[in-house]
Amino acid sequence: MAKKKAKKKAKKKAKKAKKKSSKKKPKVIVYSTHTCPWCRKTKEFLKEKKISFKDHDVSVDEQAREEMIKKSDQMGVPVLDIGGKIIVGYDVDKIKKALNLK
Repeated sequence: MAKKKAKKKAKKKAKKAKKKSSKKKPKVIVYSTHTCPWCRKTKEFLKEKKISFKDHDVSVDEQAREEMIKKSDQMGVPVLDIGGKIIVGYDVDKIKKALNLK
């Protein structure tokens, strides 16, 4: 009897863990330029954390540049759009918070 209860508890825990891990990760967009060292650091950080992202080089992509300016009200890079939350500059604490990382 005790074994059955233990099995049920284990199954419930596994289900909860699966639900947590399957929560949809926010979409990440990085607006950058190929000459920007802070942009490179930002992308390296995301890669280290195994966060997939879409990179837009605003020095060659006019539409992406306009998008970035509209979202951030400025022209400096990097700019990150993490699920609609805009982060200007390489700010690890803000990036971690937006991605729910420790």
